Amino acid sequence: MVKASLVDADVEAGTRVIEALDKARFPVQAALWFYLSEPGEWRLLVASPEVDERGPKKAYTHLQSVLARPSVGLSLRDISLVSPDHDLIRLLSRAISTGPGISGIRFTANTVDNVFIEDAYIYRLQ
Repeated sequence: MVKASLVDADVEAGTRVIEALDKARFPVQAALWFYLSEPGEWRLLVASPEVDERGPKKAYTHLQSVLARPSVGLSLRDISLVSPDHDLIRLLSRAISTGPGISGIRFTANTVDNVFIEDAYIYRLQ
């Protein structure tokens, strides 16, 4: 299978999503595009304490209200909302810390604690 590319439009859309979430006071502890080998696609992972505090259903409902804004450009189909305690988030946080702003770090073909990360584009890891 040919690897799907993460294009500039995806990177810009991810930035708009995080900016919209920040503006809506939706807490984002981590946000990154992550390449999933199976099914061969990119997914925007957003780690928020709201998943643990309010539960996934309410957190997704809040996220959907932010995504409904026309300027955002992504849908729930493109995004996975996870707990900050998600294994991948904890793993990557051991290797990278960005602070609260929006960064742009490409993390390709790296191994962290014996786990191979094929490709990721990191906006925030706190």
